[in-house]
Amino acid sequence: MNEQRILVIEDDHDIANVLRMDLTDAGYVVDHADSAMNGLIKAREDHPDLILLDLGLPDFDGGDVVQRLRKNSALPIIVLTARDTVEEKVRLLGLGADDYLIKPFHPDELLARVKVQLRQRTSESLSMGELTLDPQKRLVTYKGEELRLSPKEFDILALLIRQPGRVYSRQEIGQEIWQGRLPEGSNVVDVHMANLRAKLRDLDGYGLLRTVRGVGYALRG
Repeated sequence: MNEQRILVIEDDHDIANVLRMDLTDAGYVVDHADSAMNGLIKAREDHPDLILLDLGLPDFDGGDVVQRLRKNSALPIIVLTARDTVEEKVRLLGLGADDYLIKPFHPDELLARVKVQLRQRTSESLSMGELTLDPQKRLVTYKGEELRLSPKEFDILALLIRQPGRVYSRQEIGQEIWQGRLPEGSNVVDVHMANLRAKLRDLDGYGLLRTVRGVGYALRG
């Protein structure tokens, strides 16, 4: 899989630049949005692995951003806030935030929190109905039976199951799984998807994998 990508939603460009430098030095790919609306657009289009979200955004409250993100995604969200009250922390966690940091914070603490969230995301089992995927064991089961997949088939399924119902284009799958190294016009993605569909059907997983003609592929959520 490709490098881990972090989206920073922060309207203060000085703070955003510091975060970008710290995270880039730690080996992450960093994107930046300076408003809630731009952040929601980037979260949908760029598919980050984690979001760092400032609460004091110019267009609307960061808590609203958390709620909107949670409608379609389970990606980790760490809130950056100056509001150090128990009530505010309870509110943020109740809205769906995974963690929070009180400003000002030390870069080492930020990186430690980021690593914890990303480690949990990559190690926790993922499920959709009777389909379960264990990233650590690289094990997939459907209705209790093991689904034997190639490494690339496993990576594709892991990508799709994180956001059931979301349609991934062939280009997006190629970028995520092969880091964009597939030649133009290659049918490698289609071949792997056909193999994955056949293996799901062998376990009576008819219709789990959805093809959107001219667009791409999705798991039926």
